[in-house]
Amino acid sequence: MDRIKKYQKLIVDLLEEYASVKPANLSNQEYQIIADTQRNHFQLVSMGWQQERFFYNVILHLDIKTGDKIWLQVNNTDWNIVDSLLENNVPSSQIVLGFVSPSLRQYSQFAEA
Repeated sequence: MDRIKKYQKLIVDLLEEYASVKPANLSNQEYQIIADTQRNHFQLVSMGWQQERFFYNVILHLDIKTGDKIWLQVNNTDWNIVDSLLENNVPSSQIVLGFVSPSLRQYSQFAEA
């Protein structure tokens, strides 16, 4: 399996793992996994109703770009998905923290771009 296909499967598996846990205080919440494997965009969104108010939030957003690097664009959780990527043998040189300023990425242990 080539690296991109491996990363696509890994990202979807991790999003499914996170989506399988339902918060007890948000019974009207639905998780949706959005996986565009042609363009390599992956999101976990939550949506639903809280009383009379509709909500829609991006929980996690990852892309595969710059060749075959995984870009973490958004993580609105307390789960460190980067640790899960590393545990699944994704080298830190293949992970870009997209939410970190490009001028500061050089100081992280991860890829600059």
